[in-house]
Amino acid sequence: MTYLLISLPFVLAAAAVWWTRRHSVPGQTTVTAVVVTTLVALTIVFDNLMIRAGLVGYDPAHHTGLAIGVMPVEDLAYAVVAGIAVPAIWPGRGSRR
Repeated sequence: MTYLLISLPFVLAAAAVWWTRRHSVPGQTTVTAVVVTTLVALTIVFDNLMIRAGLVGYDPAHHTGLAIGVMPVEDLAYAVVAGIAVPAIWPGRGSRR
């Protein structure tokens, strides 16, 4: 099983949660775009550093072969899931007055 297939259900679940909550607050799409962009950028930088330092390794047999630097693109899945799901769920927590 590849990293992409393992990540796909989580990406789809996060997208479904976001889709149902996309109008929960004004600017939800903008907030989600900013969060995803920030997390993806940070993930690219720090994952490349961690892989180059030898802290993390990936079996080439389990990823697509597409990479950004030395980081397989599948490694962005957790950043995308968090970036989509957290802004969708956060407004549902209600306000405290």
